[in-house]
Amino acid sequence: MKYLLLVTGEERTWAEAGPQERKEVYARWGAFTRMLEERGANLGGQELAHSSTATTIRKNGEQVLVTDGPYAETVEQISGYVLVEAADLEEAVEFATAMPSDGVEIRRITT
Repeated sequence: MKYLLLVTGEERTWAEAGPQERKEVYARWGAFTRMLEERGANLGGQELAHSSTATTIRKNGEQVLVTDGPYAETVEQISGYVLVEAADLEEAVEFATAMPSDGVEIRRITT
């Protein structure tokens, strides 16, 4: 089964991180990615641009509203994603737990 692991967190934390801290975080992400590759589970992933660069589309019948900014006004934002192949939710949780991220939302791909 395929699972999407949505990386969540406070963007302010990353914005305030110094160069050395960012280097360390990227190193942990590299180790995480290698672990997924060794297990044949890595289907891809990317870091996302800051939520302030988002464009949101909302439809109401024929009316379409295009606005700048993220869909939800929350403290935590989605900052990236990893797509994995996992035997079941338990293995997807194992992968998500190994991610160098404070928060992860797991969503099964249904098709």
